[in-house]
Amino acid sequence: MPDIVVIGGGAAGLMAGITAAEQGASVVVLERMKEPGKKMMITGKGRCNITNACPISEFVPNLPGNGKFLFSALQQFTNEDLLRFFQERGLETVTERGGRVFPASGKAKDVIAVLTKALQKAGGRLVTGVQATGFVWKPGKISGVRYRSVENDGRREGQDFRSLTRGKLKLGAEHTLDADAVIVCTGGASYPGTGSDGNFVPALTNLGLALEPLLPALVPLEPEEGFTEELEGLSLKNVEATVLADGKPVAKEFGELQFIRGGIAGPICLTMSRKVARLQHFNQCELELSIDLKPALSEEKLDARIMRDIQEFSKSTLAEIVRKLLPGPLVAPVLDAAFLDGKKPVSQVSKEERAELIKAVKHFTIPLIGTRPLSEAIVTAGGVALKEIDPRTMKAKRLAGLYFAGEVMDVDGYTGGFNLQAAFSSGYVAGISAAKNILKR
Repeated sequence: MPDIVVIGGGAAGLMAGITAAEQGASVVVLERMKEPGKKMMITGKGRCNITNACPISEFVPNLPGNGKFLFSALQQFTNEDLLRFFQERGLETVTERGGRVFPASGKAKDVIAVLTKALQKAGGRLVTGVQATGFVWKPGKISGVRYRSVENDGRREGQDFRSLTRGKLKLGAEHTLDADAVIVCTGGASYPGTGSDGNFVPALTNLGLALEPLLPALVPLEPEEGFTEELEGLSLKNVEATVLADGKPVAKEFGELQFIRGGIAGPICLTMSRKVARLQHFNQCELELSIDLKPALSEEKLDARIMRDIQEFSKSTLAEIVRKLLPGPLVAPVLDAAFLDGKKPVSQVSKEERAELIKAVKHFTIPLIGTRPLSEAIVTAGGVALKEIDPRTMKAKRLAGLYFAGEVMDVDGYTGGFNLQAAFSSGYVAGISAAKNILKR
């Protein structure tokens, strides 16, 4: 019987397993997929954005989804500690724009290889193709897990696998594995193809744990049908976007966005998506995205710019003047928003019509349905309610022998390495806490 079972072989689970094993605990990490770290393989566009090089004090503000909860964990295992962990095991890293840290090889698989080798060296065991289905427990105490063998990454029951003890597993049959502690690192419900699909939520709710709704974060926004199809493929830089809820601004960001099929993506939209998802879920309000296409120009300066163009190109049409201000795909939508005829000679454009044009440029507004689905999100907001967890140890407050780490908890952050650091830090703390608690007996 292992001392500790870790459910989930992602960043949090592997780090928890390594840390617990290095303390001397007997550890088994269960991973449903054929290979561990599937979600890590797609982070940073396949390069794995391990962490961020900013001061550790800046991490909490970059974890807007309850980042304060991780203050202790981030202090116990900082980004510097994480980089030292990898460097000592032969993984070189590079720091790029925005403090983003990547393996020097540019290959996520190298990060996963270091973690799996470290687990093995510490004496921990990784078992893939095995899906945890629930807990062995009695009131107030977790004493193991239930599991079954799977194939095709758990999409259907399948072939025999070696038992975690000895012998063979019956096809799809459920087995139990006793343990003194269980660390849950099952992730969220985004990118379900990586195994992060929320399949373990029923097992958590069966324990009576409080869970916050699983919502998308770091996901494109979804406009109402018919409003952005003609803009598909257009990228805008140095614009300011504001999310409006029932006409009131609730989030604002400056930077880059892109119009994609069925959505509006880019850094500023991803950053605001958590807020939009919560409004969509809890408030059911009217949502809009208002884009200032020329934030560097006040309305007065923009009017002066338009007037100069009108005087210089007096024989042009209004559409030709607007084309000098904006990318081609935006000309017709902006003129439509201002209720102006692009074929009208500029010599006939009135002051009032210029004012409407300026309003459309400074407040180009797109009605939103909300966000794209959770399955398309980079991370999940929601999960195990933080009131259930001790932030100093990642231990469940009401159930002995149960710990949590990573995205399964209601914590999420911005892009740039912050979410992976949160996973590594919480996994470290959960692993060391579980092992020390067991070994001191």
